[in-house]
Amino acid sequence: MIVEEEQMSSSTGTKRLPANEAGARQEDQMMPLGSAPGYKWLANPTHVDMAMPAPRPRPVTIQAEPQSVTIDLNRTAMIIIDMQNDFCAKGGWVDHLGVDYSPDRAPIGPLQRLLPPLRNADVPVIWVNWGNRPDLMNMPPNQLHLYKPTGVGIGLGEPLPGSGAHVLEKDSWAAAVVDELEQKPEDIRVDKHRISGFWDTPLDSILRNLGTKTVLFAGVNTDQCVLHSLTDANFLGYGCILVDDCCATTSPDYCTEATIFNVKKCFGFVTNSGRVIKALKT
Repeated sequence: MIVEEEQMSSSTGTKRLPANEAGARQEDQMMPLGSAPGYKWLANPTHVDMAMPAPRPRPVTIQAEPQSVTIDLNRTAMIIIDMQNDFCAKGGWVDHLGVDYSPDRAPIGPLQRLLPPLRNADVPVIWVNWGNRPDLMNMPPNQLHLYKPTGVGIGLGEPLPGSGAHVLEKDSWAAAVVDELEQKPEDIRVDKHRISGFWDTPLDSILRNLGTKTVLFAGVNTDQCVLHSLTDANFLGYGCILVDDCCATTSPDYCTEATIFNVKKCFGFVTNSGRVIKALKT
């Protein structure tokens, strides 16, 4: 005998639909499609809804130069460039070269203070690090020359004395973010293979999928990988804000001065971590 009426669940006391009706309703349900927060499609077997509204703006105003800026936290991301052992730690590649790596550690403290309020505000944190393929098949000679200019010594992918870590190789100690900066499971990681984090990487696609319009920049080196990632972001149409105390370089001071001048003149805005934190508290 087939029972057509609704039945009561003995375990929960709630009504249970007949199997055929429950299946039909589940099939009609619109399911979200989209890996990033915010804008998504909704789909079922007979219809796709592409008209989902974008998240409402969450504006905050940050004091910056040459002008203050109002950003939308729902459309902002934080990019941290190359805060990794080869550049910022004892025994890394820069240390091996005999260069004082301590200036590149200056952003650690400001980032430790800035990242928690950014995460609390649901601003995506994206770590963009040198992380080369072990076979270096996407690295032409001009890039290999950057790290081995005389043709001798230890270059990309070669083991460092002591640790044996391969210089800037993906998943090696050399390419790992320094221990003092915590990476959260929800953070996003992108491997780069050039001075710009946008060249031959999925970074632009990730930002566009997130709905990002404004990018905060931090990391090392201010005048090299940070600057050229920022300028590429500017050329791609993003609003760019350099968080200057969260950036550093082992280059001479005039390199930082020129970078800050050019960012304010041509490519975006300059602020500091204290101003960002203050804006997030308002």
